[in-house]
Amino acid sequence: MELRDLQQQVDAWIKQYGVRYFNELTNTAVLMEEVGELARVMARKYGEQSFKPGERDNLAEEMADVLWVLVCLANQTGVDLTAAIEASFAKKTARDPERHRSNPKLR
Repeated sequence: MELRDLQQQVDAWIKQYGVRYFNELTNTAVLMEEVGELARVMARKYGEQSFKPGERDNLAEEMADVLWVLVCLANQTGVDLTAAIEASFAKKTARDPERHRSNPKLR
């Protein structure tokens, strides 16, 4: 699935089931909340914390929640995520073609 397709599917879902988008500030706060939930799972699964009784390893679900809200924000602000990620790849490739390969910390 292309990111453009994902943006269109999220938009269609919002219009059919979500009534409307939350405003941009609310969605930014929701994004931070979802990132926090992802961080909690990461700390328990890969870090030194353990899952509390009743918590579960729902890593994929939390990642999808973060992506969902990010797509909502992109839709609301007119950002084409496909074009944006393509530009990001081009920027990183031009800026850092050897940087990471020559980093002794990554060996």
